Amino acid sequence: MTSMETESLTSMTDGAQIRWTVLGDTTRTPPVVLLHGGPGLPDYLGAVARMIADLAPVHRYDQRGTGGSPWQGRHTFARHVDDLAGLLDRWGAAEALLIGHSYGSGLAARFCLAHPDRVAGLLLMCGPFVGDWRTGERAERSRRMSAAQQERLDALERTPDRTEGQEVELLTLAWFADHADPERGWGWAAQGARQRRPVNWAMNSELGTEGRADPLDGHLDELRACLPARVELLGGACDPRPLSALESLALRWEVPLRRIEDAGHEPWLEQPDTVREHLRAFVRGTAGRQPAPRAGCPRTPNATGPDGNDRLRRPSAGSGRSGAGRPPGGGRGAGG
Repeated sequence: MTSMETESLTSMTDGAQIRWTVLGDTTRTPPVVLLHGGPGLPDYLGAVARMIADLAPVHRYDQRGTGGSPWQGRHTFARHVDDLAGLLDRWGAAEALLIGHSYGSGLAARFCLAHPDRVAGLLLMCGPFVGDWRTGERAERSRRMSAAQQERLDALERTPDRTEGQEVELLTLAWFADHADPERGWGWAAQGARQRRPVNWAMNSELGTEGRADPLDGHLDELRACLPARVELLGGACDPRPLSALESLALRWEVPLRRIEDAGHEPWLEQPDTVREHLRAFVRGTAGRQPAPRAGCPRTPNATGPDGNDRLRRPSAGSGRSGAGRPPGGGRGAGG
């Protein structure tokens, strides 16, 4: 049995307040930290937290500017890395197991590059995608959508000042093809479109721009020297983002890739038992390990820039609300 989930706010050095939750026995160490995707979405990883909270305390938080962490200002990866370091300080955690999903996998990787001594283990789920993965993703996404659906999505993207109903429709169309099963995928996408709101399009645009200027691809060898002793990649075999991109990263880093059959970009929805088994094995296998030396790590605290596989699409100028328009999720553009 796990304890009840508790919620709190922590102030960052610039006054921003970050809403976070913890589930599980907080006396156990090291804790797990779940990093949600986006950028620009609030946390949505509650179901994942419940899979492992009896093994270790599981912390989640809304990244600044999303959900219960409202904030106005320029977003950079350095700032978001600092936020995670500040939260670990608040939680009294010298180090943590990081589990990042989609864009959150890139944030976890960037944090590891800046603070390798604070990462006890690293599980990167459905990301980070590196290399030329977008060509395959665009082709697969087009194959999964009807011409009418694609036409409607394009029209919504061009619509300025979308209504609430139009925004939900846009996100549903953008996300349903992320799943292996399109029928159930439509239901999950529609639910997410209502709950993962509002989308911070400015955040998505700013971090997407920074990621294209300084992609994670250029830091892979540096990062390999910083990786903790326990690192795993996990991907859905039916994610429209090609699994081959994760396979090449696993080979380059010489780390295992866990392939989840009959699952897409949110594999815990379609194959919960399989994902639960992998997550629990990862947490059990990492807890209690002595940290490995990382003498080769260059420790670059200012290394920034997203990996480009965020859940939200790159906004197009002049469309959508909040000055941005290309939606999420589903990965066209900045998606992941």
